[in-house]
Amino acid sequence: MPSVENSPRTLYDKVFDDHVVFTDGKSTTLYIDRHLVHEVTSPQAFEGLRNASRTVRRPDCTLATVDHNVPTSSRKTYKNVSSFVEEEDSRLQCMTLEDNIKAFNLTYFGLSDDRQGIVHVIGPEQGFTLPGTTVVCGDSHTSTHGAFGALAFGIGTSEVEHVLATQTIITKKSKNMKIQIDGPLGPGVTSKDAVLHAIGKIGTAGGTGCVIEFCGSTVRSWSMEARMSVCNMSIEGGARAGMIAPDEITFEYLKNRPLAPSYGSAEWDAAVKYWKSLKTDADAHFDIEVYIDSRDIAPTVSWGTSPQDVVAITGKVPDPKDYEDATKRAGIERALEYMGLEPNTPMEEIMVDKVFIGSCTNSRIEDLRAAARIVKGKKIASNIMRAMVVPGSGLIKKKAEAEGLNQIFVDAGFEWREAGCSMCLGMNPDILSPKERCASTSNRNFEGRQGAGGRTHLMSPVMAAAAAVTGHLADVRKLEGFDEGFSIVDMPKVSVGSDHEQDESTDEAYDDKTLDMPVGENLHAEEGSASGSAAGFPPFTTLKGFVAPLDRANVDTDAIIPKQYLKTIKRTGLGVALFDQWRYLPNTKHQENSDFVLNQEPYRGAKIMVVTGPNFGCGSSREHAPWALLDFGIKCIIAPSFADIFFNNTFKNGMLPIPIADQSVIDKIAQLAVDKKEIEVDLVNQEIKTEDGEVISTFEVEDFRKHCLVNGLDDIGLTMQHEEKIVKYETKRSDIYPWLEGTGYMAKYRKGPVKVEAARVPRAGRSKNPDW
Repeated sequence: MPSVENSPRTLYDKVFDDHVVFTDGKSTTLYIDRHLVHEVTSPQAFEGLRNASRTVRRPDCTLATVDHNVPTSSRKTYKNVSSFVEEEDSRLQCMTLEDNIKAFNLTYFGLSDDRQGIVHVIGPEQGFTLPGTTVVCGDSHTSTHGAFGALAFGIGTSEVEHVLATQTIITKKSKNMKIQIDGPLGPGVTSKDAVLHAIGKIGTAGGTGCVIEFCGSTVRSWSMEARMSVCNMSIEGGARAGMIAPDEITFEYLKNRPLAPSYGSAEWDAAVKYWKSLKTDADAHFDIEVYIDSRDIAPTVSWGTSPQDVVAITGKVPDPKDYEDATKRAGIERALEYMGLEPNTPMEEIMVDKVFIGSCTNSRIEDLRAAARIVKGKKIASNIMRAMVVPGSGLIKKKAEAEGLNQIFVDAGFEWREAGCSMCLGMNPDILSPKERCASTSNRNFEGRQGAGGRTHLMSPVMAAAAAVTGHLADVRKLEGFDEGFSIVDMPKVSVGSDHEQDESTDEAYDDKTLDMPVGENLHAEEGSASGSAAGFPPFTTLKGFVAPLDRANVDTDAIIPKQYLKTIKRTGLGVALFDQWRYLPNTKHQENSDFVLNQEPYRGAKIMVVTGPNFGCGSSREHAPWALLDFGIKCIIAPSFADIFFNNTFKNGMLPIPIADQSVIDKIAQLAVDKKEIEVDLVNQEIKTEDGEVISTFEVEDFRKHCLVNGLDDIGLTMQHEEKIVKYETKRSDIYPWLEGTGYMAKYRKGPVKVEAARVPRAGRSKNPDW
């Protein structure tokens, strides 16, 4: 509830403080206002609820859709998921979600519903996302919703289960980081260019442990759509979340949104009054401050395999010889080899094969309008094998068609698709083939992200459009007929009036929209499956064994486990997928690469891994990454630093990540690993020892997390020991923030209770600590 803290606070501080249910001073149980669910990261969470006989505590706070796996082909003959989704594993995930939606009585926008779309598009579009709320989803790009002044972040599947059961999450307060951008953007420069420029400046680990607040005159001038693109990519800078203070532009966008408080009502007025208080106080402290002059931002594109690998379109591919740091030089060499690029090649000379305009970063109506403005009256180049435009939701698709944007794209040679994640991550039929080069408006350019061996260049919608009509990476400002006055702030604002008033046909009763759902509950769950929740993992006290050394930095979750292995409703059996692109030879079916460490003895049986470079586990929120490591046998990872979401996910699975900032200690452990010496990790005493018992280093671990690991305890069971505190918070929440209650905003979308009293499930080994 509202804090009595008198010292200056940031926007993040205020929203965090207003959602504290209880704290032990180190870990905080935070109330979650909005939970978005999709088909990829939820099956195991719902299975965990069933196995523990738990319910969804607040059905009104959860909104579900299908997006990652679904085809974006025409739905004119659509009947149901089982006949429409051709790929067996994708179909299974989608049908399993529908089973779970029916069994737990949740609100769902399926493929027969115009409101279906990418989770991070439909949340704001429906007004489900509101200023000052906490928003979570089993997807790292949940940071998108921070554009509204919400605290929004991605979570792993175990945390999805925790939120469903308790409507809370156990977390730790992040540091405050400010990125201030001032001045008008130049012609052809968009918010996507601004955030790529910022990530290039701070690096993919620059925001680790932080929540970034984007501010400054440039940011204030942006539409909500431009702001969402920036917050969306804050995770690519390593941040836990990105936020922008709400203002009149925010309020205008939210007017008449279906799930927002009714415009002009007493609830609306009360909400706006509260929302206006959500801004950083003068003299509030930021742990890290970054200042950017808008004049330094040019149309920006990526050249490598990380979002930090960016350069102005007028620049050149970097030359590894220009870098003294051996690790940096090796990283550039590897990226250039994968991307098939030569050092010092002008970016404008790089030919492309495919163009993708879409994703949760750039698939909104403003993005489509901007791209259409560039391609109108032109044709895609003869060397472009495929160009796709994929709207972020069915409603955006209808709006674009009403404006004639689809015809502009089709006339130019683009494919006009249905809503979905599409080629952003290639979990559906929209993928790149090996060595195909794509100009993409998505958010990640990791190896294999858009398809095994595919090469991705990140850019804005107008730059992707320019690449489509020229056949190569191109400076949109140099196109014939380009309007020198073109700026993203000149585009129509998607805020009021017909731009977002919904068709009456999309506002029918909820049960009229679920005709494609299968009959019965849990039709596809594995028979006789054991509990898939984190409950019951073996206690972790000491761990002794050989250490597998991995001499790499910025190891992302796509590298740990590629997306093709995410199409499962199980937590187990993923060890074979671990480091797939490095463990196996290209174009073979699991033929081992003898040079990779995990294919060598004694590392094949390693329980511990030491990573010499920082930022291990960056990228996606997929909990499949720790599941794969654990299934292989690795229970402890030692590294200079970890990405926040991965770090949290490991603890939820009984694993221990140990960050050690002292590089000399990391190097010593790595040398012991190379020498094939065992080490011992003693969690009880928080020490790392040689096989002879010599203490190499001590390490820190939060008391609560240590307590859970040592005792093998379940977070949900521990949280529900404090149910009276959750109830007390919810009572105050209903009184202070009535516009968040499902009894009002969900009335026309769902039937059944908006709140379910969670059953308290007894667990062995209850803590004697009253703060847990």
